[in-house]
Parts: sequence; structure tokens; C-alpha cells
Amino acid sequence: MADLSPALLLAIAAVGGYLLGSVPFGLVITRLLGLGDIRQIGSGNIGATNVLRTGNKPAALATLLLDSGKGAIAALLALALLGGDGDLGVEVALAAGVAAVFGHNFPVWLRFKGGKGVATTLGTLLATAWPVGLAACGIWLLTAAITRYSSLSALVALTVAPVAAWFLATPLHAAAFALLAVLAWIRHRENLRRLLNGTESRIGSKKK
Repeated sequence: MADLSPALLLAIAAVGGYLLGSVPFGLVITRLLGLGDIRQIGSGNIGATNVLRTGNKPAALATLLLDSGKGAIAALLALALLGGDGDLGVEVALAAGVAAVFGHNFPVWLRFKGGKGVATTLGTLLATAWPVGLAACGIWLLTAAITRYSSLSALVALTVAPVAAWFLATPLHAAAFALLAVLAWIRHRENLRRLLNGTESRIGSKKK
């Protein structure tokens, strides 16, 4: 596809990433296992944290891996099929990964009502700038171990990611990760309210 213009390559990467990100693995897994409609359980979110509230840890782990894989695979596949050397390859991978996060958050298959994109964002970070991804995962784990709040852990990790990218990757990575951090804060606005009033659920708790 070397004869395609950079703008068209970026557009193809974004569309492909969005469609891959739109696959609601949490919903698919819970239905296949007879756990019900995850949108009617707990917070109604289709992500791994809410799947964990069903009490099925393997289902939650599978959701986590598949949701994070959406971002990683979108970025790596776009780079392999569309990307070139240097800046264009970086741009194509980031376009696909960022689009996958938007696809998870606003999936066309679920009338644009999706998850919060944390796992998919972490997958994108790992695939496009693995030192930043590892740092974000480490911060998430540390914050979660201390607070047991998944939402707070995600916000801390994703807020640090653009700063880490500035030093460990490129300004373009930092800008893309800043966009994803802003999106995460917007998607977690209800969690922020619950954190402030002390009603936010902790990791592993079941919420009716």
C-alpha cells in the first residue's frame, strides 16, 4: 500500500482500529458463559472490572486480555499492513490504537454505549511505546494494591502516561496518550463523583 497517501493510510488505520475496538468482548463472554447481560449487572459497564462482579474470575481475566488485545493488535496490525518507516509508522500505529479505544468506548454494535477503555488504552500503550505501557501498568497495580479502587488506579496510571511518554517516547506519543487520558477522565466522571462521596465500589466487590 505504499502508493496510498499518508492521509488515506491514517484513515484506513483509524477505521480498522475503531471496528476492532468496537467488539464487546465482555458482553460476548458473559453471554457465552450464561452469566447474563453484563449491561444489567453491577455498573452496567462491559469491561473486565464489571465482569469480575459476576464472581467469575476467568471470565474477567479473559475480558481484560481481549480488551487490552484490541488496542495492541489494532496498532501492530496497522503498522504491519499500512505503516512505513519513521514518523509515518508511528502515526499509523497510534491512529489505529487510539481509534480502538474510541471503538471500545463508543461501539457501533451497541449504539455507541460501551466501556471506559482502560484495558484497551493500556494495550495501545504497550504496543506503541512499551516502556510507557509497562510504567502505566505498574502504576495501576501499585495504586490498586493500595486503594483497591480500579477507577482511581486507571486515572492515575493514564494521567502519568503522557508525562512518561514525553521522556521515554516522542512528543507524538505524548499527545496521543494525553488525548486518551482526557477521554478516560470524561468516561470516569460518575466514578469520580462516587470517589468523592465515598460510595465507589472496590475491586472484587459485588454490586447489585
